[in-house]
Amino acid sequence: MNLLDFFKNKKKCKHEKVSPQNDICYCQDCGELIENRWYIARCTCCGIKLKAILKDGQVVPEEKFCHNCGSTQFEAELIPKINCIDINYAVLVKTIIEPDFDEFTQSWLDRHEYQQLKLITQT
Repeated sequence: MNLLDFFKNKKKCKHEKVSPQNDICYCQDCGELIENRWYIARCTCCGIKLKAILKDGQVVPEEKFCHNCGSTQFEAELIPKINCIDINYAVLVKTIIEPDFDEFTQSWLDRHEYQQLKLITQT
């Protein structure tokens, strides 16, 4: 095994082929289940929308302070469905959804004997 082969396998899929129009779909490159989540940044002081960007995996406002009140505090708000008004402020985060099921093994026992059915008598 080459040292270069070790670094080639460490590439992380960016899910570029996942369309932003779909809420949930599978990535064509890696096969993971991807959910598209839209976030906007809001000022905690006045509640105005701020243009959001993705920096180091976190949703932060593009400017360091609110242009309305000057506050530096903000909160990232998850938008359930994107609309044409929020598209200018929103940022898309593609999140991998892990399957939520328990793995278990199940076995069945087949009977090889024939039992005659009993009729229910009417009284």
